[in-house]
Amino acid sequence: MKDIQTIQLALSIAVAIIMLGMGLSLTIGDFIRIKKQPTAVLVGLANQLILLPIMGYMLIIFLGLKAEVAVGLMLIAACPGGPVSNLYCNLARGDVALSITLTALTSMITVFTIPLVVNQALVLFMDTRDIVPINFWQTVFKILMVTVVPVSIGMILYNYFPALAVKMEKPVKIVSSILLGSIITGAFVANKEELLDALPYVGSATLALNVITMAVGFFIGRLFKLNYKERVCISVECGIQNGALALFIGSMGVMANYPGVLMAPAVYGILMFFTGAIFAAIANYFRPKENDDRLVK
Repeated sequence: MKDIQTIQLALSIAVAIIMLGMGLSLTIGDFIRIKKQPTAVLVGLANQLILLPIMGYMLIIFLGLKAEVAVGLMLIAACPGGPVSNLYCNLARGDVALSITLTALTSMITVFTIPLVVNQALVLFMDTRDIVPINFWQTVFKILMVTVVPVSIGMILYNYFPALAVKMEKPVKIVSSILLGSIITGAFVANKEELLDALPYVGSATLALNVITMAVGFFIGRLFKLNYKERVCISVECGIQNGALALFIGSMGVMANYPGVLMAPAVYGILMFFTGAIFAAIANYFRPKENDDRLVK
């Protein structure tokens, strides 16, 4: 992709603002909700941290994806959910508190798991004679700086200056959404021909990952006897990943020399808005009535 350094700088700012906005609505209680909903939290974490990368790998093998696209798809699968997943969980009338908890926990844990998954993807799919896997600790540090640090700042503001945090939350989310949309649009326009040529190929892979993980997340929740709202939440958290973070990491270090890595996150970042909206509509259509036992079984 063109202007990779400009894209990386813009993405780092966008991701940091997005994560700051998320932190403005988080409390310590969101990180310890596992005591109240242990099964739902553990099922959600297992789906995102373990099942998602496995499914990404299986899709790569099944579809025979090219090396750079394969790495990009694994990068998406390794990323946490983001504020967009919280939004769609709310639209789908899922368990929003659980969604925020899973987003918060996976955002912290994947700081360390993303470099492991991406390094393994580089070894598996790229010619290791020509490419050096990314530096683990350097990558961890960069992810920390654009995710954990802004989230922590937001949480501190929310804890000590709640009135200010409440006033900031909406403007920050609006600014981050506009900035992210502008970046994705700008990257698409700057690389329109390349992305349009790859859309049928890359789009089918990212759409499959998006839709299949949503479906699997929902039915695994049912297998563990989670209620409807929890199943909807886990489905959204599995299917709506932090596309901005995937783009940011895909433009870092050694991967910046392989712009094809960014194709899957770029296409995914666009498609997930449509699939998320469709899922929310379906979830609302099939949602049991408030007094239906299926809401609590």
